[in-house]
Amino acid sequence: MEPLTKVQQELYDWLVDYIQTYQHAPSIRQMMQAMKLRSPAPVQSRLEHLRRKGYIDWDPGQARTLRILHLEDLGQNQAQVPILGEIAAGGLIEPFVDDPATLDLQRCLAAPDCFALRVNGDSMIEDHIAEGDIVIMRPVLDAKRVKNGSIVAAHVSGQGTTLKRFFRKGASVTLEAANLNYAPIKIPAAQVEVQGILVGVWRDCF
Repeated sequence: MEPLTKVQQELYDWLVDYIQTYQHAPSIRQMMQAMKLRSPAPVQSRLEHLRRKGYIDWDPGQARTLRILHLEDLGQNQAQVPILGEIAAGGLIEPFVDDPATLDLQRCLAAPDCFALRVNGDSMIEDHIAEGDIVIMRPVLDAKRVKNGSIVAAHVSGQGTTLKRFFRKGASVTLEAANLNYAPIKIPAAQVEVQGILVGVWRDCF
């Protein structure tokens, strides 16, 4: 496809992230806010260029019908994603290593910039995530857009990183396990960094 300019690429990347997260198209006003624009005209111009170049399309006269074309091709050149270490599904441990291995995803779809973590523990077993599984995570661009109930890799300041369901209420965050043997972790939101949202689970059955 025809290459994009910097501002067109910025909008396109944001659209892909938004639609994959929320499963519906954003409004023009949301695009204006995301691109820090005060007028809809620049957004509409960029959308027209994206459409002409074959990156997006929409149904004329119908609201929120914008869709990403060829979304299935986004990960075709990424045969591997890095395994950056282990993530606790019980306590809290530091997940990253200096010399990561890689997970071969030639037969799987991996969105750009995804990373993988091997699960250590059984706190997410009721969500069918077992010890030894590899979870594929999509980096979080805007923590405020993480939906309550999402399974996330959450870094707790001074303690480590854990795989849990994320719930935020006001200035506090609760990280909930999917195993009744583990109590929820309740902490101030300022002490939590959401590093990724779960997009897939890889289990080696051989």
